[in-house]
Amino acid sequence: MSLHQRPHQKPLGADSLPFSTVPANAGLSSRPVRRAGRADQVLVIAEDYDTLERINAAWPGHAVLVPPAPDAQAAHKFGSQGFFNFTSRRPRHLLQILELGYAVMYNDVDMVWLADPFPYIVGTHDVYFMDDMTEVKQLDHSHALPPPGKKGRPYICSCMIFLQPTEGAKLLLRKWIEELKEQPWSKKVKSNDQPAFNWALLKTAGQVDVYLLPQSAFPTGGLYFKNKTWVKETKGKHVIIHNNYITGFEKKIKRFRDHKLWLVDEHSDESPLGKL
Repeated sequence: MSLHQRPHQKPLGADSLPFSTVPANAGLSSRPVRRAGRADQVLVIAEDYDTLERINAAWPGHAVLVPPAPDAQAAHKFGSQGFFNFTSRRPRHLLQILELGYAVMYNDVDMVWLADPFPYIVGTHDVYFMDDMTEVKQLDHSHALPPPGKKGRPYICSCMIFLQPTEGAKLLLRKWIEELKEQPWSKKVKSNDQPAFNWALLKTAGQVDVYLLPQSAFPTGGLYFKNKTWVKETKGKHVIIHNNYITGFEKKIKRFRDHKLWLVDEHSDESPLGKL
């Protein structure tokens, strides 16, 4: 799902996935998106024709598909070649939006908005992102690119990215595309787009102005859903929650429901898509 606007306006991000119930929970039905006045900026990058048709029938003009459409069923399983083929399309989609002169916020569909994230997009940096590490950071932690981990690269999540239409942001996306070509999926290395994104961040360090968003507002699922003490200590600060560190469509929905974060049914009257 992505939200986008001209550079002088506040942009919002969009996301893509081959099923349409989760995107609705991710933001299309959430009150923060609508109350922030950003619903009209949502662009769903559909990866199958059924999702494209369903969303545009209910909400004309808010979904696009960039052909060729990948195999929707093959794209579901994390670690599969289909999943790699699906996620590796991401930087090309984002680069095309930047080339049109728009800023864009991208987020995966297994995320939920609890508040407006744009007050956290401070300064004039090229790229903003969130950490994917579960280690608790200080509330006033550095906003610089974290140092490389055990695998020689940082561990930034490619799940939520805000990009300005700057040369620096475009450079990062082009490098990400290059890294994906150099690190293709194989049975031995069942990769996805995130390692390539982190190598691109590392290799363009100093050329791209980056900003690490606060962990308390943008936590990874491995922290939010597994550290009750941290959740209690940071109550009221959470903005976007990522339901990762778990695989499987049904498991993600169950965890959203268990934590009272499945908003698509309760607030369907606030969604242009209605109840899915």
